[in-house]
Amino acid sequence: MAKIRDNVMTITELSTYLKVSKSTLYKLAQEGKVPGQKVGRHWRFHREVIDQWLGKADAATPARNRGARK
Repeated sequence: MAKIRDNVMTITELSTYLKVSKSTLYKLAQEGKVPGQKVGRHWRFHREVIDQWLGKADAATPARNRGARK
C-alpha cells in the first residue's frame, strides 16, 4: 500500500490513517461527524483538518475515558 503523502486524503487513505473501517468513515462523513468534503461521488479529507479534529475530540474526552489510570 502506498504511503500517505498528500495533504488531501481519500476515504481509503483516511481509513488507514485513522485505523477505522471505510464503512464507518462513510457513515461518519455523511452524518457530518468527521470533517470532509464530497467531490462528485467521492469524499476528500484535509489531513490538517483531520488532525485538528482529532485534537479537539481528544481534549473534549475526560481522561478516565481515554484509558488513563488513577
